[in-house]
Amino acid sequence: MMKRWLTFLSIGLLFSVMAGVSPAQDEKDAKPAEAPVAAAPADPAVATAAAPVATPALDVAAKLDEINVTLDTLWVLVTAMLVFFMNLGFACVESGMCRAKNCANILSKNFVVFAVTSVFFWLLGWGLMFGDGNPVVGTSGICMVGGADNSPALWSADPAANKYQGVYGAIGWATVPLWAKFFFQLVFAGTAATIVSGAVAERIKYLSFIVFSALMAVVIYPVVGHWIWGGGWLAGKLFYDFAGSTQVHSIGGWAALMGVLILGPRIGKYGPDKKVNAIPGHNLTAATIGCLILWLGWFGFNPGSTMDANPGFIADVCNTTNIAAAVATLAATATCWLKLGKPDLGMTLNGCLAGLVAITAPCSVVTVPQSAIIGAIAGVLVVLAVITFDKAGIDDPVGATSVHLVNGVFGTLCVGLFADPATIKAHALDAVCKPGLLAGGGTEQLISQLTGIVAVAGYVIVVSGICWVLLKATIGIRVSPEEEIEGLDIGEHGNNAYHGFVLEKN
Repeated sequence: MMKRWLTFLSIGLLFSVMAGVSPAQDEKDAKPAEAPVAAAPADPAVATAAAPVATPALDVAAKLDEINVTLDTLWVLVTAMLVFFMNLGFACVESGMCRAKNCANILSKNFVVFAVTSVFFWLLGWGLMFGDGNPVVGTSGICMVGGADNSPALWSADPAANKYQGVYGAIGWATVPLWAKFFFQLVFAGTAATIVSGAVAERIKYLSFIVFSALMAVVIYPVVGHWIWGGGWLAGKLFYDFAGSTQVHSIGGWAALMGVLILGPRIGKYGPDKKVNAIPGHNLTAATIGCLILWLGWFGFNPGSTMDANPGFIADVCNTTNIAAAVATLAATATCWLKLGKPDLGMTLNGCLAGLVAITAPCSVVTVPQSAIIGAIAGVLVVLAVITFDKAGIDDPVGATSVHLVNGVFGTLCVGLFADPATIKAHALDAVCKPGLLAGGGTEQLISQLTGIVAVAGYVIVVSGICWVLLKATIGIRVSPEEEIEGLDIGEHGNNAYHGFVLEKN
């Protein structure tokens, strides 16, 4: 549709230019006549004040550039809105997979987390992530998006032109307005904070979660973001994460894991003999709707990260994203069926999400058949991870760590394993990504990916761990046993999602 609109506008401009130059062409074809000598102007100022005549070809080029900027900006903003809509998906998945007595609390957390992230990413996060500074963090103009536009769009595709090479410099984003870039990055930051909510559900204090979300938007997400997407030291080492398997999902996953370990499991999750007791979700309809919303939103998440309205590039990323999700859904369903004897719907939903997370980093540099392989592995991994975490006493009510952490790491590795030389070249990413190991590219890119995974894990584990411990020592992070048994809806909010219904108190 965008190409058709652009074609119509171009044809209209062409007719306009032809109409403007046809009289001149008629005069050129006519028999030349001796031109009369023009009288000198009475006032010399008249001659010097004559305006230069615009060249029609330049006018057309300028108009086409303006149209391209408009299309690019619309693409960035519309896909950012799709990612924003994913907040509803997370709210439905998380609340549906948890108990009815905590539904209002979970919905409230998923609602307020984006508001918190918006404020604090605007106040400080953007500047720390994209402000000019050093390889570790931005230092200039860090308050309220107050500095120069140092976002990766302004980085050259030529590594020699920059001190630190950013990922997006090679594909062009320089003409999109600053506030469009800000909004696109903001919705990604909000997603990372939302991942934490599901893992710590049903026992965390509401205020503690709000404070931690603010800290995520200031001291965790943007610092790592500067390393990866802000032209920092990992970008200089060719670490490649196209849409955030590490930058969004692993960050959220590591922070969530630390929260789960410090909080401890829910009451009744494990018996005295360490037997794992299932705590079923109360509304799989809501969870299924939420997963479908997330699948839809991922077509903003990954294709939107092209950052410009490039039809071929967008189409490629849409299809690698979709096939990975579809194959992962089937693989998780089959694995669960074989391991547990039944095709559990929750595992099927998490399988879809695992495929989406895993394809997020390599979606721009792999072929569709390669994305199917990535999805198949992700679907198996998520089921095995859920079972393993349960047996290890790590209580994650919605499987957020299995989906986002395990498959965020796996997806990041997939760049080093599968990156396809032809796809890289077609998308003009050769300056920032090397072919993967299985594509005959050697180990260079795989080493870069492993370096990023280890560095991000170390930073997020330490900093998020400190944040959780400080919150525990000050305002506390866990509700009382009585409140947990009663339900956080009443204890934290004074109401519940299903007023008038008799709810289980287990």
